Amino acid sequence: MRVLLQRVTEASVSVDAQVVARIGRGLLLFAGIAPNDTDTDLEQMAQKVANLRIFEDATGKMNRSGLDLIAEGGNPSFGLLVVSQFTLYADMRRGRRPSFVGAASPDLAAPMIQRWAGMLAGFGFQVEQGVFGAHMVVQLSNDGPVTLWLDSAELRRPALAVAEGR
Repeated sequence: MRVLLQRVTEASVSVDAQVVARIGRGLLLFAGIAPNDTDTDLEQMAQKVANLRIFEDATGKMNRSGLDLIAEGGNPSFGLLVVSQFTLYADMRRGRRPSFVGAASPDLAAPMIQRWAGMLAGFGFQVEQGVFGAHMVVQLSNDGPVTLWLDSAELRRPALAVAEGR
């Protein structure tokens, strides 16, 4: 599973010029599924997203997670917007046209994206979703900007040693 995560002040998805999902402050999550992804990958990625400390504390350091924000006051304007995006598995090593053979088929990916959104909602987040397989127009105001790449295959690898003093 791959997720391109963007911290936003607001984001929305429209299909056929109609807004189908909208959040205020929160995270826009473009999510792609690979054919070999499992529910374990979904759970790991949900845990990672929920607990990422990418929101500022009182001193301006990225030291609070989305879970911290909703726990501090049940912030109703904080949300997650999940948008399925198979293009996160584009292979562009050859030629000029991307290959998407690394992405799961829609019949596998659609229910997995749905389950993942449910896992995120289980943490107490307001979760909105795009429309799987539709041509979507995504609008966002990136906050920071903070944009991060998460890959479940990378989460299985050992972490690099942290440099001293950081």
